[in-house]
Amino acid sequence: MSEPSRFDRGHTDDLMSFLAASPSPYHAVANAAERLEKAGFRQVAETDAWDGSSGGKYVLRGGAIVAWYVPEGAAPHTPFRIVGAHTDSPNLRVKPLPDTGAHGWRQVAVEIYGGPLLNSWLDRDLGLAGRLTLRDGSARLVNVARPLLRVPQLAIHLDRSVSAEGLKLDKQRHLQPVWGLGNDVRDGDLIAFLEEETGLAPGEVTGWDLMVHSVEPPAYLGRDEELVAGPRMDNLLSVHGGVAALTAVAADSRLSYIPVLAAFDHEENGSQSDTGADGPLLGSVLERSVFARGGSYEDRARAFAGTVCLSSDTGHAVHPNYAERHDPTHHPRVNGGPILKVNVNNRYATDGSGRAVFAAACERANVPFQSFVSNNSMPCGTTIGPITAARHGIRTVDIGVAILSMHSARELCGADDPYLLANALVAFLEG
Repeated sequence: MSEPSRFDRGHTDDLMSFLAASPSPYHAVANAAERLEKAGFRQVAETDAWDGSSGGKYVLRGGAIVAWYVPEGAAPHTPFRIVGAHTDSPNLRVKPLPDTGAHGWRQVAVEIYGGPLLNSWLDRDLGLAGRLTLRDGSARLVNVARPLLRVPQLAIHLDRSVSAEGLKLDKQRHLQPVWGLGNDVRDGDLIAFLEEETGLAPGEVTGWDLMVHSVEPPAYLGRDEELVAGPRMDNLLSVHGGVAALTAVAADSRLSYIPVLAAFDHEENGSQSDTGADGPLLGSVLERSVFARGGSYEDRARAFAGTVCLSSDTGHAVHPNYAERHDPTHHPRVNGGPILKVNVNNRYATDGSGRAVFAAACERANVPFQSFVSNNSMPCGTTIGPITAARHGIRTVDIGVAILSMHSARELCGADDPYLLANALVAFLEG
């Protein structure tokens, strides 16, 4: 990547395309894999024996992807440099029995995933996307990217208390979207519709992991287009930046580390799954890479001891209407460069030595960075950083990009920050 420029928007244009094409974690990893393939990476199956050859490789598992590049001549004990991120975002997900409705309306039964800002899903044109599992065990991605569903808000005339008391939404009763008219709700209608949409035979789908998404595309915003509004920035912004950084450093003959991208699913609900950061996926891939190159347990221990992970996730920019909710001396601003996230109670994994690693990467990349801490009176969020550090015993630093409206169906970031983050990630992976 070239030196950062406030006027270079090619990376951000590409991010916007990636966001629009990735309405689910399954689409996000498929799009990441396509970009890796174009850069010469090749998929390896977890069920196959791995060899110790050099080059770029990746593993796909559900909504997670781990990719790495082994330089020519890398020793078994060569440490890793890892960019960690997550592919999932808070949203509304389809229940096992999706067909419902009342009073002449046909609806889709949904469950709340993670911690979304519920009001942001009201009165939006929504599509439907995810993964269909077929009778033979194979999977098919589906994306209905046109207005299909809508969660209609109650008119103010029928609830005058909204003006005085604010909007109060019952997660069970008030978030079920409508998608048609009719008094005859029939089991199987939604899945039959998706089978037809994807060209599958009736009854071929036996399992599904489906979620709704806003079909409004990402867009530049503001007088000078200094901002970007779009969905799923938390945390596809980091996934996109990680893929760009990994492909940029691949085949660099000067690498003294093995660069890795680990993008997990299920961060928004605790990471405890076989595709989450609290699962065995990353450790398994790293260990198998060591052993495939002829390494021993001692080599594995040496490699892990020298490994560093940048856990990249979005953070909070200072909000102009709620500045009192932020720490008074730490006010990250959009387009001010990536943020270093610190919490002494270990909600973030950053310590002083980790700060030095990130500061050095930003200095090499000529990228400014900012610091984030929570207001002492507010609970601090967390991410995959502390989980990664504790599970694998590797030094981890929590960073990200400052945004507004986190967990909204449509979030807001600075137009320059994604590019600045990607350049910092390149410098980090290069070591």
